Amino acid sequence: MAMDMPDLAPSNRDKAIQAFLELLSERRFEDIGLAEVAGRAGLKLSQLRKEFGSTLAIYAAHVKAVDEAVLDDASGEAGGEMSEEPARDRLFDVLMRRLEELAPHKEAVRSMLSSARRNPPLALAMNGIAVRSQKWMLEAAGISTSGPRGALRAQGAALLFARVVGVWLNDEEEGLNRSMAALDRGLASAERWDGFLGDLCALPCALRGARRRHRRRPLDEGLAEADVA
Repeated sequence: MAMDMPDLAPSNRDKAIQAFLELLSERRFEDIGLAEVAGRAGLKLSQLRKEFGSTLAIYAAHVKAVDEAVLDDASGEAGGEMSEEPARDRLFDVLMRRLEELAPHKEAVRSMLSSARRNPPLALAMNGIAVRSQKWMLEAAGISTSGPRGALRAQGAALLFARVVGVWLNDEEEGLNRSMAALDRGLASAERWDGFLGDLCALPCALRGARRRHRRRPLDEGLAEADVA
């Protein structure tokens, strides 16, 4: 009896992402048209339109696909050895895995960052995509991204990772020693800032408590005086 084999053919979405990355490694982001992406992917424009509305949307889908690959790897170790490690070490592991996922697309990453340096609106849009991505990376490392403090953590992680990627793009060592050193330095700095941020977040609560005690004090003193009288 023949067994049904799973369909391993890439989806139109996957074809479009791969075609976009190939084009991005050859030319600037702003020079890539949707018709070119469709042609490279072997798709009709109508098929591409069903999946994406712009080349920036294709880039965002690529970032999301990298997120999912890293999260799949991280979920396998959620209850393993890394769960006992400090948060800094867990995040180091997650972000190094992210670099591994990006390795086949190194030239596309280089091209995209080069375009962002010349195009502030594109840089702003890419930052938003990066912040959303880093929220998932932080959560994968067991670091909360809830509330204002979590939002600042995600933005900080996005900036940190962008600096590490800048080193990684020119790191030709097989062991990525320069990239790992840059990431380690960045995480050490982030750890100090996160502690400082925690102190700042605690300060308003302390001040509110002091104000409440100050407001209660006259009443308490008045009651004590009445008891003595």
